Amino acid sequence: MNKKRLLWIVLDSVGAGEISDAAEYGDAGASTLEHISETVGLHMPVMRTLGLGNIGTTGLSPIPHPSGAYGRAAERSKGKDTTTGHWEMAGVTLDKPFPTYPNGFPKEVIDRFEQAIGTKTLGNKPASGTVILDELGEEHLRTGYPIVYTSGDSVFQIAANEEIIPLERLYELCEIARAQLQGEHGVGRVIARPFKGQKAGHFVRTPHRRDFSMEPVGTTVLDVLKAAGKDVLGVGKIEDIFAHRGLTESIHAAGNPDCIEATLEFMKRDFDGLCYVNLVDFDSTYGHRRDTEGYAAALEYFDEKLPQIMRLMNDEDLLIITADHGCDPTFKGTDHTRECVPIICWSRSLNTGVNLGDRDTYADMAATIAEFFGLEERFNATSFLSELYGGEMQ
Repeated sequence: MNKKRLLWIVLDSVGAGEISDAAEYGDAGASTLEHISETVGLHMPVMRTLGLGNIGTTGLSPIPHPSGAYGRAAERSKGKDTTTGHWEMAGVTLDKPFPTYPNGFPKEVIDRFEQAIGTKTLGNKPASGTVILDELGEEHLRTGYPIVYTSGDSVFQIAANEEIIPLERLYELCEIARAQLQGEHGVGRVIARPFKGQKAGHFVRTPHRRDFSMEPVGTTVLDVLKAAGKDVLGVGKIEDIFAHRGLTESIHAAGNPDCIEATLEFMKRDFDGLCYVNLVDFDSTYGHRRDTEGYAAALEYFDEKLPQIMRLMNDEDLLIITADHGCDPTFKGTDHTRECVPIICWSRSLNTGVNLGDRDTYADMAATIAEFFGLEERFNATSFLSELYGGEMQ
């Protein structure tokens, strides 16, 4: 079999309009791309050429003859977090959402964790990651107690100053929490949130964040590809999201620029399989902080770098660009938003201007990727490969 390469880029949180059940999540009216475009303007000529504006819920104007294929997908799983979104696009749909803690974690959860780590904790409430550092960072410096907090997502986050709790110890605390948080309290992710600084207003997160995810509860397209002897390359936090499962190699780059550079390096190689990329800054740096101008600038930066990526693709390579949820920076609060995600596909050999429509599950991407590599698994979803290639792809 000839070598095939597929590049799958997730623009973390770049939603394309509310899902029909968005009101159940308090997210009626959220539309990340559209509202960024309406609020500060958005110049993405390359993505427009591929068909992003033709989706209709991005705020970008359509063009008559896109060079790519375009569409949207709604999440079938219950939730609006990173783990749920990535798992579903990789073929694992959740029957029930991960637990969330709008009032903080139960006393028994915190007591058990404190007993295991031998110290008290601070916080235990939902909070913005930057706000809670200003609120509790100085007390953390005085006491040495780690800061525990959550958000609207299913996360148990542990923040610590790197000079007070070294990274190795912080990661150990997260591993202890991950081992404890199973079953009823099986949160999607335990997240290490290291920071530096000596006083409120001057605390800064460092790039040494790590996510400790639940292991996927079903077979993913990564598992299937690896079992078939394919290369499965991860960039950014992909390895964390899938608990290091299903990958043959990974570069844990931090931030969009470094992740894009890592992607370029992988694409210079003659691998046979999937390169799966997460670009996290849209979400963590701009979406949660409601920085609309910064979000727009990050999108435009990606658009500027995209031609470099495309030039490294062979004639038969396939590019899929998507997202995992929304995080509308113009919306209320600081949490993710329940949105559809864009699907943009491009290859020198595919049909151009194909409208993939509105898909009813992210898992259609997993089905498409499996079929692209000649594998039988479809993950209870529908491949759109024949639409991309007119039924000629084998």
